[in-house]
Amino acid sequence: METLTTLKTRRSCRAYKPDHVEEEKLQAILEAGTYAASGMNRQSAIILVVQDPEVRAQLAKLNAAVMGSDRDPFYGAPDLLVVLGNKDMPTYLNDGSLVMGNLMNAAASLGVSSCWVHRAKEEFESEYGKALLKKLGIEGNYEGIGNLILGYAAGPAPEAAPRKANYIYRV
Repeated sequence: METLTTLKTRRSCRAYKPDHVEEEKLQAILEAGTYAASGMNRQSAIILVVQDPEVRAQLAKLNAAVMGSDRDPFYGAPDLLVVLGNKDMPTYLNDGSLVMGNLMNAAASLGVSSCWVHRAKEEFESEYGKALLKKLGIEGNYEGIGNLILGYAAGPAPEAAPRKANYIYRV
C-alpha cells in the first residue's frame, strides 16, 4: 500500500527551498533509477548528476532558450539529474522514461520534491551539451530524455487533479 500511496500523492513541484538533497537520500533515489525496467534489460539509459552551479546555470540557460524565455526552467531547484538514452537501442526513449519515473517516485517516497523538465534533448544536441558529455568521458549516441529537478518544496503540494472519465477502457 505504501507504493500505491506514493504513486497517488507524488506531485510536480515548481518552487524550491535552496537546501540540497542529503547525500544518503540522493544515493537512494539514484539507485532506484538504476532499477527501472528496460528493453531486454539492456539498461540503455544513463543518469548525469549535476551539482556544479555553473553547469546547472548553463543547462538552465540552454533550456530556457529553447522555450524562448529567460526565466529559470528549473524553478530554483538546487539539484539536477539528467537522464540520457542510448539512441542505438530501439527502446532508449522508453527506457529513459522509466528511469525518470523511478527517480520521481523514489524521491517522493523519501520526502524529496521533484519535477520532470523537458527539453533535455535540445540541451544535449547543443555544442555545450556535446562538449560536457565529452569532458565527462561519456561516449555514445546519447539523447537527453529529461531533466529531473530535486529539492524541498517551498510550499505545500497541490491537490491531485481529478482523473479523466475516459482514462481506462476494458475489452
